Amino acid sequence: MARLVDVIEEMIKQLVDENNGSCTINRSQLAEKANCVPSQVTYVLSTRFSSGNGYIVESRRGGGGQITITRAHYMTGEDYLHKMMDSVGNDMTQQQAKNLLASAVSCGVITSKEATLIMSAVSDRALAKAEPDIRSVVRADIMKNAILALMIT
Repeated sequence: MARLVDVIEEMIKQLVDENNGSCTINRSQLAEKANCVPSQVTYVLSTRFSSGNGYIVESRRGGGGQITITRAHYMTGEDYLHKMMDSVGNDMTQQQAKNLLASAVSCGVITSKEATLIMSAVSDRALAKAEPDIRSVVRADIMKNAILALMIT
């Protein structure tokens, strides 16, 4: 018998495939279909559909639990950069930045040298003098500016 997380993963992958590499789901509706709680859907999204796995997941606050999942290799480089920008949000941890950049490198959107340079700018070490409570906000702003610079070059 298949594990519930595997079932949820397959349901989401099928939706992505049926919709040309990108779909928008409602977390609670998908949980109802899978006969589970919404937090289990969130778990699957965070562990199986991360940027490191070749997906970009965007959740919309105030959107009634709407989540857009896009398979990265269906996108052009420019589209990927736009999705990266959208996925940054208002704050970002060092690990999230690292994962996002690793995914962009693995998809061939940026070079490893570009990723290393951006990572050095958004690292905890580079932001050590920023107040801890705003560090993740500053990191997100720097990341957005770096992505914007990549878009125009």
